[in-house]
Amino acid sequence: MVFFKKKEKKSGEVSSYPAWLVVITWIIASLMVGLMSFFLYRYFSGQPLLGFINMPSQPAGSTVVSSLPEFAPSNTYESIERSANPDTVLPVGSRKNVVEYTVAIGDSLFGIAKQYEVEPESVLWANSATLNDDPHLISVGVKLNIPPVDGILYQWKQWDKLDEVAAKYHASVEDILLYPGNGLDMTNPVIEPGTLLMIPDGYRPLTPWVVPVSAGNDAGVTAQIAGPGSCTPSGGYVGTYSFVWPAPYFGKISGNDYWSGHQAIDAQCFQGDSIFASDSGVVIYAGPISGGYGNLVAIDHQNGYLTLYAHLNGFNIACGQSVSQGTVIGFCGSTGNSTGAHLHFEVRQNGGFVNPWHVLQ
Repeated sequence: MVFFKKKEKKSGEVSSYPAWLVVITWIIASLMVGLMSFFLYRYFSGQPLLGFINMPSQPAGSTVVSSLPEFAPSNTYESIERSANPDTVLPVGSRKNVVEYTVAIGDSLFGIAKQYEVEPESVLWANSATLNDDPHLISVGVKLNIPPVDGILYQWKQWDKLDEVAAKYHASVEDILLYPGNGLDMTNPVIEPGTLLMIPDGYRPLTPWVVPVSAGNDAGVTAQIAGPGSCTPSGGYVGTYSFVWPAPYFGKISGNDYWSGHQAIDAQCFQGDSIFASDSGVVIYAGPISGGYGNLVAIDHQNGYLTLYAHLNGFNIACGQSVSQGTVIGFCGSTGNSTGAHLHFEVRQNGGFVNPWHVLQ
Protein backbone atom coordinates (compact mmCIF):
# COMPACT_ATOMS: atom_id res chain seq x y z
CA MET A 1 0.00 0.00 0.00
CA VAL A 2 1.21 3.48 -0.87
CA PHE A 3 1.41 6.09 1.87
CA PHE A 4 1.98 9.82 1.62
CA LYS A 5 4.27 11.36 4.08
CA LYS A 6 3.45 14.53 5.89
CA LYS A 7 5.85 17.13 7.12
CA GLU A 8 7.48 16.39 10.36
CA LYS A 9 6.11 17.95 13.46
CA LYS A 10 8.25 19.84 15.86
CA SER A 11 8.51 16.66 17.91
CA GLY A 12 10.15 14.97 14.92
CA GLU A 13 7.31 12.49 14.33
CA VAL A 14 6.02 11.76 10.78
CA SER A 15 2.22 11.33 10.00
CA SER A 16 0.90 9.34 6.99
CA TYR A 17 -2.68 8.84 5.44
CA PRO A 18 -3.99 6.16 3.10
CA ALA A 19 -4.09 7.26 -0.57
CA TRP A 20 -7.74 6.35 -1.02
CA LEU A 21 -8.77 8.69 1.84
CA VAL A 22 -6.98 11.58 0.21
CA VAL A 23 -8.71 10.87 -3.13
CA ILE A 24 -12.19 10.72 -1.54
CA THR A 25 -11.58 13.98 0.28
CA TRP A 26 -10.66 15.72 -2.96
CA ILE A 27 -13.73 14.29 -4.72
CA ILE A 28 -16.09 15.53 -1.95
CA ALA A 29 -14.47 18.96 -1.99
CA SER A 30 -14.84 19.15 -5.79
CA LEU A 31 -18.53 18.17 -5.60
CA MET A 32 -19.24 20.84 -2.97
CA VAL A 33 -17.54 23.51 -5.04
CA GLY A 34 -19.49 22.39 -8.13
CA LEU A 35 -22.80 22.30 -6.31
CA MET A 36 -22.17 25.75 -4.85
CA SER A 37 -21.35 27.10 -8.29
CA PHE A 38 -24.56 25.53 -9.69
CA PHE A 39 -26.75 27.18 -7.04
CA LEU A 40 -25.03 30.53 -7.48
CA TYR A 41 -25.65 30.35 -11.23
CA ARG A 42 -29.36 29.58 -10.78
CA TYR A 43 -29.73 32.33 -8.16
CA PHE A 44 -28.17 35.09 -10.26
CA SER A 45 -30.01 33.94 -13.41
CA GLY A 46 -33.38 34.24 -11.65
CA GLN A 47 -34.18 30.53 -11.66
CA PRO A 48 -35.66 28.74 -8.64
CA LEU A 49 -32.93 27.05 -6.69
CA LEU A 50 -34.78 23.72 -6.41
CA GLY A 51 -36.59 23.90 -9.75
CA PHE A 52 -34.48 21.07 -11.16
CA ILE A 53 -36.08 18.58 -8.76
CA ASN A 54 -38.82 16.64 -10.57
CA MET A 55 -42.26 17.20 -8.92
CA PRO A 56 -45.17 14.77 -9.47
CA SER A 57 -46.86 15.82 -12.71
CA GLN A 58 -50.62 16.24 -13.17
CA PRO A 59 -52.44 13.71 -15.33
CA ALA A 60 -53.08 14.86 -18.88
CA GLY A 61 -56.20 16.97 -19.23
CA SER A 62 -56.55 17.61 -15.49
CA THR A 63 -57.10 21.05 -14.03
CA VAL A 64 -55.21 22.43 -11.09
CA VAL A 65 -57.66 23.75 -8.48
CA SER A 66 -56.46 26.58 -6.27
CA SER A 67 -58.01 27.45 -2.95
CA LEU A 68 -57.30 31.15 -3.43
CA PRO A 69 -59.47 33.40 -5.64
CA GLU A 70 -57.96 34.94 -8.72
CA PHE A 71 -56.60 38.39 -8.02
CA ALA A 72 -58.39 40.86 -10.28
CA PRO A 73 -57.91 44.44 -9.06
CA SER A 74 -60.53 46.99 -10.07
CA ASN A 75 -59.79 50.36 -11.54
CA THR A 76 -61.83 52.02 -8.79
CA TYR A 77 -61.85 51.26 -5.08
CA GLU A 78 -64.81 52.51 -3.07
CA SER A 79 -64.45 52.83 0.67
CA ILE A 80 -65.63 54.85 3.65
CA GLU A 81 -63.00 56.82 5.42
CA ARG A 82 -63.34 56.72 9.20
CA SER A 83 -61.19 59.23 10.99
CA ALA A 84 -59.78 58.40 14.38
CA ASN A 85 -61.70 59.99 17.24
CA PRO A 86 -59.55 60.55 20.34
CA ASP A 87 -62.58 61.46 22.48
CA THR A 88 -64.10 58.70 24.59
CA VAL A 89 -67.73 58.86 25.71
CA LEU A 90 -68.16 57.03 28.96
CA PRO A 91 -71.59 55.51 29.72
CA VAL A 92 -73.34 57.43 32.47
CA GLY A 93 -76.17 54.96 33.10
CA SER A 94 -79.87 55.71 33.30
CA ARG A 95 -81.19 58.51 35.48
CA LYS A 96 -82.93 57.30 38.65
CA ASN A 97 -83.72 60.56 40.43
CA VAL A 98 -86.48 63.13 39.90
CA VAL A 99 -85.29 66.39 38.31
CA GLU A 100 -86.86 69.74 39.19
CA TYR A 101 -87.11 71.85 36.05
CA THR A 102 -87.96 75.57 35.91
CA VAL A 103 -89.99 76.54 32.83
CA ALA A 104 -88.23 79.15 30.68
CA ILE A 105 -89.36 81.42 27.85
CA GLY A 106 -90.20 79.41 24.73
CA ASP A 107 -90.64 76.10 26.57
CA SER A 108 -93.42 73.65 25.84
CA LEU A 109 -94.36 70.54 27.74
CA PHE A 110 -93.69 68.47 24.63
CA GLY A 111 -90.20 69.95 24.24
CA ILE A 112 -89.33 69.50 27.92
CA ALA A 113 -90.36 65.84 27.79
CA LYS A 114 -88.26 65.28 24.65
CA GLN A 115 -85.26 66.91 26.32
CA TYR A 116 -85.41 64.44 29.22
CA GLU A 117 -86.33 61.46 26.98
CA VAL A 118 -89.70 60.72 28.57
CA GLU A 119 -93.24 60.86 27.21
CA PRO A 120 -95.18 64.13 27.73
CA GLU A 121 -97.95 62.18 29.49
CA SER A 122 -95.41 61.16 32.16
CA VAL A 123 -94.60 64.83 32.79
CA LEU A 124 -98.30 65.70 33.06
CA TRP A 125 -98.91 62.83 35.51
CA ALA A 126 -95.92 63.89 37.63
CA ASN A 127 -97.29 67.45 37.91
CA SER A 128 -101.04 66.89 38.16
CA ALA A 129 -101.40 69.30 41.09
CA THR A 130 -99.72 72.09 39.07
CA LEU A 131 -100.97 71.42 35.54
CA ASN A 132 -104.25 69.58 36.14
CA ASP A 133 -103.55 67.49 33.03
CA ASP A 134 -103.48 70.63 30.85
CA PRO A 135 -100.19 71.25 28.99
CA HIS A 136 -101.26 74.86 28.38
CA LEU A 137 -100.96 75.66 32.06
CA ILE A 138 -97.17 75.79 32.04
CA SER A 139 -95.82 79.31 32.41
CA VAL A 140 -92.40 80.88 32.81
CA GLY A 141 -90.98 80.26 36.29
CA VAL A 142 -93.19 77.27 37.14
CA LYS A 143 -91.22 74.35 38.60
CA LEU A 144 -91.97 70.90 37.21
CA ASN A 145 -90.98 67.45 38.44
CA ILE A 146 -89.43 65.41 35.62
CA PRO A 147 -89.63 61.64 36.28
CA PRO A 148 -86.61 59.47 35.47
CA VAL A 149 -88.61 57.00 33.35
CA ASP A 150 -92.06 56.76 31.82
CA GLY A 151 -94.84 56.00 34.24
CA ILE A 152 -96.52 57.52 37.29
CA LEU A 153 -94.59 59.55 39.86
CA TYR A 154 -96.71 58.91 42.96
CA GLN A 155 -96.63 60.57 46.39
CA TRP A 156 -97.26 57.95 49.06
CA LYS A 157 -100.17 58.53 51.45
CA GLN A 158 -100.54 57.26 54.99
CA TRP A 159 -103.02 54.44 54.37
CA ASP A 160 -101.78 53.36 50.96
CA LYS A 161 -101.08 49.71 50.16
CA LEU A 162 -98.67 48.54 47.51
CA ASP A 163 -101.06 46.13 45.82
CA GLU A 164 -103.84 48.74 45.65
CA VAL A 165 -101.58 51.48 44.28
CA ALA A 166 -100.10 49.10 41.69
CA ALA A 167 -103.56 47.97 40.54
CA LYS A 168 -104.81 51.56 40.31
CA TYR A 169 -102.06 52.46 37.82
CA HIS A 170 -102.04 49.15 35.89
CA ALA A 171 -98.67 48.02 37.22
CA SER A 172 -97.41 45.18 39.42
CA VAL A 173 -96.05 45.27 42.96
CA GLU A 174 -92.80 43.72 41.68
CA ASP A 175 -92.36 46.63 39.23
CA ILE A 176 -92.46 49.09 42.13
CA LEU A 177 -90.24 47.04 44.45
CA LEU A 178 -87.62 46.24 41.82
CA TYR A 179 -87.23 49.79 40.50
CA PRO A 180 -83.79 50.82 41.87
CA GLY A 181 -84.68 54.49 42.20
CA ASN A 182 -87.31 53.65 44.85
CA GLY A 183 -84.71 52.08 47.17
CA LEU A 184 -87.20 49.67 48.76
CA ASP A 185 -86.45 46.55 50.78
CA MET A 186 -88.20 43.74 48.95
CA THR A 187 -88.54 41.61 52.08
CA ASN A 188 -89.90 44.41 54.28
CA PRO A 189 -90.85 47.51 52.26
CA VAL A 190 -91.47 50.40 54.67
CA ILE A 191 -92.72 53.55 52.89
CA GLU A 192 -93.12 56.79 54.79
CA PRO A 193 -96.06 59.10 53.90
CA GLY A 194 -94.96 61.83 51.49
CA THR A 195 -92.34 59.62 49.79
CA LEU A 196 -92.20 59.96 46.00
CA LEU A 197 -92.32 56.55 44.33
CA MET A 198 -91.84 55.78 40.66
CA ILE A 199 -94.36 53.34 39.17
CA PRO A 200 -92.57 52.31 35.95
CA ASP A 201 -94.88 52.07 32.91
CA GLY A 202 -97.89 52.89 35.06
CA TYR A 203 -100.62 55.01 33.53
CA ARG A 204 -104.00 56.62 34.04
CA PRO A 205 -106.47 58.46 31.77
CA LEU A 206 -105.77 62.12 30.98
CA THR A 207 -108.51 64.70 31.36
CA PRO A 208 -107.28 67.69 29.33
CA TRP A 209 -109.31 70.91 29.41
CA VAL A 210 -110.65 72.05 26.02
CA VAL A 211 -112.97 74.77 24.79
CA PRO A 212 -116.48 73.25 24.85
CA VAL A 213 -118.01 73.45 21.39
CA SER A 214 -121.30 72.28 19.96
CA ALA A 215 -120.39 71.63 16.32
CA GLY A 216 -122.54 72.83 13.45
CA ASN A 217 -124.05 70.64 10.74
CA ASP A 218 -124.80 70.71 7.05
CA ALA A 219 -128.03 72.67 7.66
CA GLY A 220 -126.01 75.72 8.63
CA VAL A 221 -126.68 75.67 12.40
CA THR A 222 -123.43 77.11 13.72
CA ALA A 223 -121.47 76.06 16.78
CA GLN A 224 -121.71 77.74 20.18
CA ILE A 225 -118.74 78.79 22.35
CA ALA A 226 -119.32 80.56 25.65
CA GLY A 227 -117.31 83.76 26.00
CA PRO A 228 -117.19 87.48 25.18
CA GLY A 229 -116.24 86.85 21.54
CA SER A 230 -119.14 84.54 20.75
CA CYS A 231 -121.93 85.07 18.23
CA THR A 232 -124.58 83.00 16.46
CA PRO A 233 -124.45 83.72 12.73
CA SER A 234 -126.67 81.99 10.21
CA GLY A 235 -125.60 80.91 6.73
CA GLY A 236 -122.28 81.96 5.23
CA TYR A 237 -119.45 80.21 3.44
CA VAL A 238 -119.13 76.43 3.48
CA GLY A 239 -115.78 74.64 3.67
CA THR A 240 -114.06 72.76 0.86
CA TYR A 241 -113.02 69.73 2.99
CA SER A 242 -109.39 70.65 2.32
CA PHE A 243 -107.20 72.50 4.81
CA VAL A 244 -104.13 74.68 4.23
CA TRP A 245 -101.34 75.41 6.69
CA PRO A 246 -102.60 78.28 8.91
CA ALA A 247 -99.20 79.89 9.67
CA PRO A 248 -96.41 81.34 7.47
CA TYR A 249 -93.89 78.47 7.93
CA PHE A 250 -95.30 75.35 6.33
CA GLY A 251 -94.85 72.18 8.36
CA LYS A 252 -92.89 73.85 11.17
CA ILE A 253 -93.78 73.07 14.79
CA SER A 254 -92.86 75.30 17.72
CA GLY A 255 -93.75 73.55 20.95
CA ASN A 256 -96.29 70.76 21.33
CA ASP A 257 -97.14 68.35 18.57
CA TYR A 258 -100.38 66.33 18.50
CA TRP A 259 -100.58 63.72 21.27
CA SER A 260 -103.11 62.43 23.81
CA GLY A 261 -102.61 65.35 26.19
CA HIS A 262 -102.49 68.00 23.46
CA GLN A 263 -105.02 67.40 20.73
CA ALA A 264 -103.69 70.16 18.49
CA ILE A 265 -100.42 71.32 16.94
CA ASP A 266 -98.39 74.39 17.86
CA ALA A 267 -97.47 75.84 14.48
CA GLN A 268 -94.36 77.99 14.34
CA CYS A 269 -94.85 81.72 13.94
CA PHE A 270 -93.37 84.92 15.32
CA GLN A 271 -95.02 87.83 17.07
CA GLY A 272 -97.22 89.71 14.57
CA ASP A 273 -97.08 87.14 11.75
CA SER A 274 -100.29 86.71 9.77
CA ILE A 275 -102.54 83.75 10.61
CA PHE A 276 -104.75 82.32 7.85
CA ALA A 277 -108.13 80.59 7.73
CA SER A 278 -107.33 76.94 7.01
CA ASP A 279 -110.60 76.53 5.08
CA SER A 280 -113.62 78.62 4.16
CA GLY A 281 -116.36 79.09 6.72
CA VAL A 282 -118.03 81.42 9.20
CA VAL A 283 -116.29 82.98 12.23
CA ILE A 284 -118.23 81.95 15.34
CA TYR A 285 -115.79 83.28 17.94
CA ALA A 286 -113.25 86.12 17.92
CA GLY A 287 -112.06 87.35 21.28
CA PRO A 288 -110.37 86.42 24.57
CA ILE A 289 -111.38 83.21 26.31
CA SER A 290 -110.48 81.42 29.53
CA GLY A 291 -108.59 78.14 29.89
CA GLY A 292 -105.21 79.27 28.64
CA TYR A 293 -106.17 79.85 25.00
CA GLY A 294 -105.78 83.64 25.20
CA ASN A 295 -107.21 85.40 22.15
CA LEU A 296 -109.14 82.83 20.11
CA VAL A 297 -110.70 82.60 16.65
CA ALA A 298 -113.04 79.71 15.85
CA ILE A 299 -114.34 79.02 12.35
CA ASP A 300 -117.33 76.80 11.63
CA HIS A 301 -116.91 75.31 8.15
CA GLN A 302 -120.56 74.22 8.16
CA ASN A 303 -119.74 70.72 6.94
CA GLY A 304 -119.05 69.12 10.32
CA TYR A 305 -115.55 70.59 10.65
CA LEU A 306 -114.47 73.34 13.06
CA THR A 307 -111.00 74.94 13.39
CA LEU A 308 -109.63 76.90 16.36
CA TYR A 309 -106.72 79.38 16.36
CA ALA A 310 -105.39 80.36 19.81
CA HIS A 311 -102.82 82.65 21.52
CA LEU A 312 -103.40 85.38 18.91
CA ASN A 313 -101.98 88.86 19.37
CA GLY A 314 -104.88 90.52 17.52
CA PHE A 315 -107.77 90.00 15.10
CA ASN A 316 -108.33 90.85 11.44
CA ILE A 317 -111.96 89.68 11.30
CA ALA A 318 -115.10 89.94 13.42
CA CYS A 319 -117.45 87.30 14.77
CA GLY A 320 -120.17 86.40 12.25
CA GLN A 321 -118.02 87.19 9.21
CA SER A 322 -117.66 84.72 6.34
CA VAL A 323 -114.04 84.04 5.35
CA SER A 324 -112.46 82.29 2.39
CA GLN A 325 -109.65 79.79 2.66
CA GLY A 326 -106.36 81.67 3.16
CA THR A 327 -107.95 84.87 4.54
CA VAL A 328 -105.84 86.62 7.22
CA ILE A 329 -107.92 86.20 10.37
CA GLY A 330 -105.46 87.46 12.99
CA PHE A 331 -101.85 87.76 14.09
CA CYS A 332 -99.46 85.46 15.89
CA GLY A 333 -99.00 86.08 19.59
CA SER A 334 -98.40 84.58 23.03
CA THR A 335 -101.61 85.41 24.91
CA GLY A 336 -103.07 83.04 27.47
CA ASN A 337 -100.92 80.26 28.90
CA SER A 338 -97.97 80.46 26.55
CA THR A 339 -94.21 80.73 27.01
CA GLY A 340 -93.58 82.16 23.54
CA ALA A 341 -95.27 83.21 20.32
CA HIS A 342 -96.88 80.34 18.38
CA LEU A 343 -100.24 79.27 16.97
CA HIS A 344 -102.29 76.63 18.76
CA PHE A 345 -104.31 75.03 15.95
CA GLU A 346 -107.13 72.53 16.47
CA VAL A 347 -109.30 70.63 13.99
CA ARG A 348 -112.57 69.09 15.17
CA GLN A 349 -115.12 67.03 13.33
CA ASN A 350 -118.64 66.40 14.60
CA GLY A 351 -117.53 67.20 18.14
CA GLY A 352 -114.42 64.99 18.13
CA PHE A 353 -110.77 65.89 17.72
CA VAL A 354 -108.94 65.23 14.45
CA ASN A 355 -105.17 65.07 14.13
CA PRO A 356 -104.43 68.17 11.98
CA TRP A 357 -101.64 66.31 10.19
CA HIS A 358 -104.27 64.00 8.68
CA VAL A 359 -106.12 66.81 6.89
CA LEU A 360 -103.58 69.57 6.26
CA GLN A 361 -102.20 69.98 2.74
